[in-house]
Amino acid sequence: MAFPFCANSLGESPSAFHSAAMKICALTMAYKDHWALSQWFRHYSQYLGAENLYVVSHGGDPRIQEICPGASVLTIPRDRLQGFDHWRGRMLNGFQQGLLEIYDWVIRSDADELICLDPNRWTSLPEMLQAQEAPALFALGFNLFDFSWPTASSPQESVFDRTHDAVFTGHYSKAWAVRRPIGLRRHGVQLRPARLADFPFVMPRGVYLAHLKFADTTALTAMTEVRKEVGNAKGPGLPGKAWQQADQEAADKISEARALPHLPWEEAEKTAWDGLQTPVRDEGKSVLRSKSLRFQFRTTLPRWFGS
Repeated sequence: MAFPFCANSLGESPSAFHSAAMKICALTMAYKDHWALSQWFRHYSQYLGAENLYVVSHGGDPRIQEICPGASVLTIPRDRLQGFDHWRGRMLNGFQQGLLEIYDWVIRSDADELICLDPNRWTSLPEMLQAQEAPALFALGFNLFDFSWPTASSPQESVFDRTHDAVFTGHYSKAWAVRRPIGLRRHGVQLRPARLADFPFVMPRGVYLAHLKFADTTALTAMTEVRKEVGNAKGPGLPGKAWQQADQEAADKISEARALPHLPWEEAEKTAWDGLQTPVRDEGKSVLRSKSLRFQFRTTLPRWFGS
């Protein structure tokens, strides 16, 4: 089975990466999203090694270590949800900065986000990162949609083996890797004001962020119940309407995506990539990020995303 990080197509084994000069790790945070986390672990462990994966568990959950054998799992208390996004971001930025004392690059994404490479442009993740001079990287993002499968996929099955409908989105064209102590915020990078105007916005061609929230109907149903529970809890600083009505929000997103006109991958990819090459430099928050464009077309992933 081939994967978007297609070093194995050259006959290299995952262990070859461990002996390379460049050291790369991946960091995420999880709460109950076991299907997505299994995809995250499966994806990155094959190419970075489980020992280079770090999972922050928001509350005690023995399933996480079972899903991610060999990864480092840090459990933090789940006793404060007020202002969650703000303190979560600061905490993960701190972990990320600490890992840069050991690693050349830190990949950081949510558990339902996978970085994929076009094998026609890049032979491996280390090769792609070695070619970059920028201190932080962005990826062209898309939502992956499950239009055809009413039954749950196996945790051992790659999501790309059976789910192929995608909609490009500026919102998920996120910053995902850093090699300098730069914080991530609001899907972009947090910078000192003096650096904002000339900090490089680099989105290498052939590098994609696949957002899996809508990619498995069974997993989505389970997580909408979790989001509704959190969104409807009492207290300031909790998620808003999108979480309070998570089931309706998900149904609306899927319906909207299904109704979009279809474009071939080459045309859709070029249109989306071209449209995002002028970023937002938010002076108020001192954040560099992609434009939050909503592309009004869907496409089909090429076969190299799966087997």
